[in-house]
Amino acid sequence: MKIFSCSVCDGVLFFENTRCTRCERVVAYLPDQTAASSLEPGSKDGGEAANLFVSTLPAARRRKYRLCRNYTEHGVCNWAIPEGDASDLCLSCRLTAIIPDLSQSTSRDAWHRLEAAKRRLLYTILGLSLPVQSKIERPDDGLAFAFKQDENGGEKKVLTGHDRGLITINLGEADPSVREKTREELGETYRTLLGHFRHESGHYYWTRLIQTSRRIEPFRRMFGDERLDYDKAVQHHYAQGPSPDWPVRFVSAYASLHPWEDWAETWAHYLHMVDTLETARSHGVALRPTGVKSVVARMKMTVRALDFDDFRDLISAWVPLTLAVNNLNRSMGLPDAYPFVLCGDAIAKLQFVHDVVEESAALRSTLPSGAVGVGA
Repeated sequence: MKIFSCSVCDGVLFFENTRCTRCERVVAYLPDQTAASSLEPGSKDGGEAANLFVSTLPAARRRKYRLCRNYTEHGVCNWAIPEGDASDLCLSCRLTAIIPDLSQSTSRDAWHRLEAAKRRLLYTILGLSLPVQSKIERPDDGLAFAFKQDENGGEKKVLTGHDRGLITINLGEADPSVREKTREELGETYRTLLGHFRHESGHYYWTRLIQTSRRIEPFRRMFGDERLDYDKAVQHHYAQGPSPDWPVRFVSAYASLHPWEDWAETWAHYLHMVDTLETARSHGVALRPTGVKSVVARMKMTVRALDFDDFRDLISAWVPLTLAVNNLNRSMGLPDAYPFVLCGDAIAKLQFVHDVVEESAALRSTLPSGAVGVGA
């Protein structure tokens, strides 16, 4: 994630900002510019123009935008909509098919956290030039999100998961205490809202990029045959525990459950890497550790929107960064931010994901505007 600055006062703007903390101007994220921007009122005279704002970004100077309806009415969004877009919801919010029951006192805060995590997912997905269409645009293979809560006092459980393009997140996951309790009960080392979104998006993009494409056989050679009975795999995993050799073959214990979960976990880790490394680069972080001669500690990355070269540069930067971040957390008495150790097999799978993403982006760049190729 990049850091941004106010074009008027040079104050720092962060991805979630709604106001510049220095000059107090309204701030919104402009997806078409991939940047947060301070905004000026579009008109002082009322009328329809009063709902419009003008970007102060040099690259988009004088372009007009409306604030997302979920920004103005509910305060759970901070994205803007170009003037020519007829929708009253931004690119992110129009993907949400089901929102929480707002009559519940805690629902708005939970919805806010869920939407914030979703926007961070979409920032990375869009930056990687992956296909993002809603189910309204593509009913068969479009993307949608449902934020639902348990019913009847918890007797009717909502399962976080993916089903034919619909990603469902249990509202309880937005409560840090509930999420931590679940993490402890399941013996997990890592459980975050953003991690859920990244993992479930992996299932979605498996159907878009792998399932019916020429990549399916290479996938099976790398991850295993996804046609294995999934329900039996789940029962075995929770009855017998993860595969004993998971640390040398998978990015996480859960990844050993089934090839689908191996892919989704690996995909999520790839997105962790991409976003965290871009954040480090945006902050000017440079790692040159002494006494760790085996680590190639380069933070030089050059490629596409998220600025990466080849996979070797990506993994070479990732290892020293996670070592540093984990040690910084320990210095503050906090758990490791990245409690994983990547082995040879897991790294090979990460490269597979990287190659799929690169190939998809390259294919989409050759298609006519608005077209989507088979398996893309």
